[in-house]
Amino acid sequence: MEKRQFQTESKKLLDMMINSIYTHKEIFLRELISNASDAIDKRYFRSLTEPETGLNRDEYEISISADEASRKLVISDNGCGMTADELENNLGTIAKSGSLDFKSENSADSVDIIGQFGVGFYSAFMVAEKVTVVSKVYGADKAYKWESEGVDGYTLEECEKDAVGTEITLYIKPDSEEEDYCEFLEPYSIQRLVKKYSDYIHYPIRMDFEVNKPVEGKEGETEKVTERRTLNSITPLWRKPAAEISEKEYNNFYTSKFMDYEPPIRVMHYKQEGTVEYTALLYIPSHAPFDYYSKNYEKGLQLYSSGVMVMDKCSEVLPDYFSFVKGLIDSSDISLNISRETLQQDHQLRTISRAVEKKIKSELSKMMETDREKYEKFFKAFGSQLKFGVYSDYGTHKELLQDLIMFTSSNDMKYTTLKEYVSRMPEEQKSIYYACGDAPEKALRLPQAGAVKAKGYELLLLSEDVDEFTLQTLMSYEDKKFVNVATDELDLASEEETKKLNDENESGKELLDFIKEKVGGLHAVKYSAALGDHPAALSSEGGMTIEMARVLSKMPDADSQLSASLVLELNAAHPAVEKIKELYSADKELCAKHCRILANCARVMSGLEIEDPEEFGNLICELLA
Repeated sequence: MEKRQFQTESKKLLDMMINSIYTHKEIFLRELISNASDAIDKRYFRSLTEPETGLNRDEYEISISADEASRKLVISDNGCGMTADELENNLGTIAKSGSLDFKSENSADSVDIIGQFGVGFYSAFMVAEKVTVVSKVYGADKAYKWESEGVDGYTLEECEKDAVGTEITLYIKPDSEEEDYCEFLEPYSIQRLVKKYSDYIHYPIRMDFEVNKPVEGKEGETEKVTERRTLNSITPLWRKPAAEISEKEYNNFYTSKFMDYEPPIRVMHYKQEGTVEYTALLYIPSHAPFDYYSKNYEKGLQLYSSGVMVMDKCSEVLPDYFSFVKGLIDSSDISLNISRETLQQDHQLRTISRAVEKKIKSELSKMMETDREKYEKFFKAFGSQLKFGVYSDYGTHKELLQDLIMFTSSNDMKYTTLKEYVSRMPEEQKSIYYACGDAPEKALRLPQAGAVKAKGYELLLLSEDVDEFTLQTLMSYEDKKFVNVATDELDLASEEETKKLNDENESGKELLDFIKEKVGGLHAVKYSAALGDHPAALSSEGGMTIEMARVLSKMPDADSQLSASLVLELNAAHPAVEKIKELYSADKELCAKHCRILANCARVMSGLEIEDPEEFGNLICELLA
C-alpha cells in the first residue's frame, strides 16, 4: 500500500504541532470529542432537510472504549462520517478544517460548530504512536480507513464498517520514565478528563465500566458486570433560563465546581448580546480562600467555547481587583488559536473583560445599597483587594473603585463609605480627616485624633497597611482633600491660636532646639494646639508619613534609610512640659532625661518601636528611685 505524504506542510510543522502547540497532553481527548460532536451536529443539521440521513435526537452518541492489554483507546461517533476525499482533505492536509468549511457554507446562527481549526485531531499523536480513522457516510457502500504513525505520512484504503460515522483508534505509546501514558487507558481517568473538558458537549459521551455487584440471592457474593455510563452532564446549568434555576442549584454547582465548603454570597447569571455574545455565571465567595492574599493564588474564570472548556483559569477576563470572583464565561464568538489554550483575538477578550468588570462593579454597588450587612461581610473578606486596586497601576482604576471601599468611622466604629462621610461633613469642614493605627481603636487614641474629634469632625480610622496608600492615591474625594492628622497638614487652630503658637515657638526656640539635640532622630520640635490633654505626640513633615514609612520598612529589601521626617509636638500647657521648662533652667542633664522619656512615650502612642528599650527602662527606674 502506497504511503502518502502530508500535502501542505512539512514534517517539521507536524512535529511542532505534536510536541509544542499543546501544553497538556490530556487535551487530545477534548479535541477528539469536540470533533465527534461536530460530526454529529452536521448529520443532525442535514437531517432537518434530508430526513433519510437522520436519527432520533436521543440516538446520537459519542462512545469511548479502552483496552489496557492492547493499549488501544477508541473514540467513535454516529455522526456524518467522511468520504475518501474528505479523509484526504481533512486529515491529509494539515490545518484543513472540515468544520470551518461546513460553517462557512451555512448560516452561522443555524448550526453550532466547535472546531474551527484543523489541527486538533493531530494532538492525538502526543499520546499515540499510531492513529487509525475508519469512517463511513450515510448511503455509501464502502467505508475508508486512514492510518498514520505521524510525520512519516499516512495511508488511505477501503475497508468494512457497518454503521455510519467515524471510529478513531489510538495506539497509546508505551510508558517511559518521563511520561505515564497508561492513565489514558484507565476508565476513571478518562471519566475525569471528560468531566473536566467536555462535560457540556450536547450529546451523551458513554463508556463501559466493569463493576462488582452483589449476586442476587447469594449474600456476600459479588460478580463482575459491565455497566454503561454517561460521562457528561450534557446540559450546562448556565444555559438554562435563570428563572428556572433555584438558589440551591446555583449553590450546589458552585460548591462542587469550585471546591468551596460555603455557598457564595452573590450569584450573577446573565447573557450578554452585542459585538461579542457570551453567557456568564459568576459567583462572589462568602470568604477568602486560605491562599487568596499569597503569591500562589491563581485568579481567573473558566472559559468555554460552546460548552467545551478551553481554559480552566483565564486570567485575562478578570481584573486583579476583582480576582475574588469565581465562575465561567461561555461564548461561541471567542476565536481561539490552534492550541485552544491561548486566545487569538485579544479584541474579543478585552470586550468581554470590560463588560464583566462593569457587571461586577454594578452588582457590588447594588449589594451595598440593598443588603449592607452582606456587603460588609464581603468587604471584610475582600476589601483589601479593592483598596489595592485603587493603589495599583498608578491609580488608573481609582474612579471605578472609590465608591466600593469603606473605612471605620470614629462616629460609631462601623464601616462607612467616602460618600457617606462627605454627606455628614459640617459646612465649615474643608478636609477629610483620617488617623492610622494597628487597629481602629488605637488610631482613635492618637492625641491629634482627639483634637479633631473635639472640633466635632469625623475621622476615618485606618488600620490596614494598604489604607493610607489608597487615600494618597485618591488624593481627594468630591474636592475634599484627605488629611492625615499626624502630619503638618493638620491645621485646626484659629488665627488667634496660630499667632499664640508662633509666639511660643519663637520664644521657646532655645529649649526646643535643646530637646531636638538631646532626643535625636527628629526633624523638628514645636509647640502644638492639637494635642488635647496629651503632653506630646509625633507627626511628620513632607510626603512620607509615619504610617507609610512603617509599612514600607516591613517590605523585603527595604531601604534602611527610609523614614519619615519626625516632628515632636509638645503641649505647652501640660504639667510634664512645664516640668521640662523648669528643669531646662535648673538641671539640663535631668531635663534631657525627661525629654527622652517624653519622646519615647510619643513614639509608643504613634505605633513606633522604642529605639533603645534598655535605656528607656533605666531612665524610668532612675526617676522613680
